[in-house]
Amino acid sequence: MKIVLFIIIVILFAVVGSQTYFILKERNQLRAEIVSVTGKLDALYKENITLKEDISYFSNPANLEKELKAKFNYKELGEKMIIVVP
Repeated sequence: MKIVLFIIIVILFAVVGSQTYFILKERNQLRAEIVSVTGKLDALYKENITLKEDISYFSNPANLEKELKAKFNYKELGEKMIIVVP
């Protein structure tokens, strides 16, 4: 009787121990995923701030015109363009 009870207790401890191991393993994986997602979230917050600054900058028509002229060789009617070659 004692041997059967001992075997049942050992099996019970083995099952509980294995379940505890798998739970701890999953918890560590979730923590690593949280760190990864937090890093991505921080990067997205920084990108969001940059985009808001760009929107604010380009909301001014003078800044928009300046960027158009710089990047796309835009010129208004009556303006002359001079290209300087280094």
